[in-house]
This record gives sequence, C-alpha cells and structure tokens, in this order.
Amino acid sequence: MTGDVWTAREIAQQPDVWRTLAGSLAADRPRIDAFLAPLLAGDDLRIVLTGAGTSAFAGQILAPGLSRALRRRVDAVATTDLVSNPREHLAEDLPTLLVSFARSGDSPESLAAVGLADELLSEAWHLVLTCNPDGRLYRTMSEPGAGNRSLALLMPEGTNDHGFAMTSSVTSMVLAALTVLGAEPDVALLADVAAAVLPDLAKRARTLAEGRADRFVYLGSGPLTGLARESALKLLELTAGRVVSYFDSSLGFRHGPKSVLNDATVAFVYLSNDPHTRRYDLDIARELCETLPDGHVITIGCRDDAGEETWSFPGLHDLPDAVVAPALLLAAQQVALATSRALGLDPDNPFPAQEVNRVVKGVSIHALER
Repeated sequence: MTGDVWTAREIAQQPDVWRTLAGSLAADRPRIDAFLAPLLAGDDLRIVLTGAGTSAFAGQILAPGLSRALRRRVDAVATTDLVSNPREHLAEDLPTLLVSFARSGDSPESLAAVGLADELLSEAWHLVLTCNPDGRLYRTMSEPGAGNRSLALLMPEGTNDHGFAMTSSVTSMVLAALTVLGAEPDVALLADVAAAVLPDLAKRARTLAEGRADRFVYLGSGPLTGLARESALKLLELTAGRVVSYFDSSLGFRHGPKSVLNDATVAFVYLSNDPHTRRYDLDIARELCETLPDGHVITIGCRDDAGEETWSFPGLHDLPDAVVAPALLLAAQQVALATSRALGLDPDNPFPAQEVNRVVKGVSIHALER
C-alpha cells in the first residue's frame, strides 16, 4: 500500500483501536496489577515518563494529569535528555518506575535510557508501552532474564504506524498509560465521541487547508501544553517543514513567542476542562481574535461556549484534560494531513529523500564515564 493511504487510515482507525486496547488491557489486568500494585503502594516511588519525539510528548501530556490523579511525583523526561544528561535527570537515587513509550522500540535512545536507569539507580523498574513486537526494546524487556523488574505491554495490531508520523501509536500508548497507572479513562466514551466527530474534523481541516496559511500556532495549558507541542510537530512533519508551526502554553505565549504572529497565522487554542484553567485559555483566545483576521483563531474543546470557531468534542467536558487529550489530538492530525495534501505532498512519506527518517538514524550512544 503506497501513496497517501496509510496516514489517513491510521488516523481514522483510532476509535476502533482504542476499544481493542481497552479489552486487551482488561484481560491482562491480573499480570499488570501483580507488577504495578506493589510499586504504586510505595510513597517514595518516582515515576519517570520517557520517550523521544512524539513519544516524549506523550509523557508531557500525561505527567501533570497523572500527578494529580495519583497524588505523587511524576516527571516527563525525554530519552534524548536522559541519555545525554543522565546524572542530572537521575540525580536522586529514589525507587523509580521508568515508563518507556516507543512506537518501534528501535530508536537508539530507548534501550540506552533503560540501561542508564539500571546503572545509576539502586531500585529501578521498567514499564514499556510499545507498538512493535519485533522492536529491540520489546524483545529485550520481555526476555525471561528481565525478571520481575520489567513489564512490556504491546499495543493492538495496526498501531505500529506505517505512515511517517505517529498517530494511532501515540494515542494508544497515552490511553494505555492512563489505564494501567490508575487514572481510569472512559475509553468507550472517548472512542464513541471520536468516531462521531472524525468526519466533521476532516471536513473542517480540508477547508482550513484551502486557505494556505503558512504559520500555525498551537496553545494549551497543563496536559494540553504537551498536546500543543505534539500538534505542532505533526504539522511540521507532514508538511516537510514547509509550514511553520509553533507551540506554547496559553499564559506563556505572551512572553515573547507571540512575536511569531502575522496575518497568515492560524492559531489553535486547546480549552481545558478545568474551570480555573479554562479562563486563561479563553483569555488568550479572545486576545488573539483582536490580533488575527476573522476565522484565524480556532478553539478546540469539549464545550460549545467559546464561539463559532470551536471544534467541539461534546460529552467529554467532565473528564480530566489528560484523558481527553487523545481525542483532541485527532483535530491536529486531520489538520496536518489536509495541509500536507494541499501542498501536494505524500503524508505517508513527506521526506522521499530521507532527510528525516521514520525511525531515527545516526545516533551514537556513548558509555557513561566514571
């Protein structure tokens, strides 16, 4: 299958994939609980969410929400940071659960991060969420020799995206982490709402792409800041860098980054479900409406009270932001897909000369000097 097929299919399949994921995790619950329950019972356990690129942004979406749900310390640290600066990010020798997100499990930093945690920490456990049964990370962490210090969970078939950009892989891993770590997402509701809004999102994204905007900004607060970062990356990847994309927090954007705006900018503001946080998101949306042309400020959220240019996910307004983030991400995926097509690119392979690769290459892992 070639030529602008896989990415569209992998975006559209997500509601079905999420339902399959919920069933597989429920069936595997005894094994999951046997591994995680003793760890989560410890008051001093530090949870570190790690991955590279989109997989790192999954951790940034999850960390604030999991901290709130679990009432414990949860840090998002990219493997790219952990591998280059391990003594800074693993400075405290605390009991640590390293949660690794990896679509392929073949990125050089993935196994290196696991090894560094084992080397620098007295007590390290590993939860691996991946989409590739043949990846080095999954095979290594599933071996009998890994003992009782690791649990590797495989996402449903089809989530090891064939397309260049991560789509169904990242949303599945986020929902899996929320489920197994105790945030209890209503996956069935998310899937039903996502399936209902996907056709409208695709239509809106195509209309937007016809306007040929050359700058996009994504803003959000808390877990939705990580979502904004992933949204900006999707657009950058699928347009091969021909469209400038930027992300920030709703409050942080005024402190200099607002300089990126021009009359050709489209700004998306993710609206929090938290009443307090939502006020700040609405403030920046209103401010941007005074700056940008009509129709260039779009809010994405779970209520219909933010004006005509709201892309809404009705029925999810009572859920935490980290839980609704996978559904909201569908909007950004559709925008990236439609914009790539409008530019005449192949979203499945936006870099035919392989200037950027689906699985990163060229990384040398250096041994930690004593």
